Amino acid sequence: MKKKSNTLLIGAKGKLGSAIIKSKLFNNLFCPTKKQLNIENKEKIRRILKKKNFSLIINCAAMARMKQCENFPNKAIKTNIFGTKNLVDEIENYRKIYKRDIKIIHISTDGVYPSTKGNYSEKHETRPYNIYGWTKLHSELIVKRLKKYVVIRTRFFDGKNVRFNTAATDIFTSAMEIENLVKAIEKIHKKNFRGIINVGEKRKSDYENYKKFKKNIKPCKRIDIIKNLNFMIAKDASMNLNLFKKIIKN
Repeated sequence: MKKKSNTLLIGAKGKLGSAIIKSKLFNNLFCPTKKQLNIENKEKIRRILKKKNFSLIINCAAMARMKQCENFPNKAIKTNIFGTKNLVDEIENYRKIYKRDIKIIHISTDGVYPSTKGNYSEKHETRPYNIYGWTKLHSELIVKRLKKYVVIRTRFFDGKNVRFNTAATDIFTSAMEIENLVKAIEKIHKKNFRGIINVGEKRKSDYENYKKFKKNIKPCKRIDIIKNLNFMIAKDASMNLNLFKKIIKN
């Protein structure tokens, strides 16, 4: 009898991981805690991969807060780059031992692009503007070693929990509400796409996006935000979504 295939979700406690669990869109979802599986620990990855018949890994694990990455760059490198390398190494070892490939969906960021002029396609020059984007770009390069991979470049927000009281009218992105992103991930997986893909929604300002979910949010300007920061943020990180639209349409 053929064993049932399972999906391994890494980073289940994060916002996106939690939304994936809540959606119930992925069958036989295995969600280890960070104590059970830490991507900085190869042995723990190896043990988990041996436990189940995984056909898919969704990797949401990352040090994602820009301020944290700027303040603790070595930790960002250890988690986002070397952690990804550990995971990819163990997937490759698994293939050698069991003669079977595991597909990975790796969540990346629009921050790999310069984020100054917008409308960035997957073929556009990658030039991250802060440490977070730089570490995520390097993680993408590592994931591309695998035969079966999807790298999703995206930006998302939780409409039910907009924590800002102000939002910029002159910062533009293709940010996607988190529940819609989960649905998009599932659709892309079902289409058997392989490669790098921009995933998002129509170009809007941060204020436009958040106002829909938080009526009392106040408008501000990008300059009001960056004066209190010690790192760069996007001006126009909007992405060209033609490939995404084509994939989910067909």
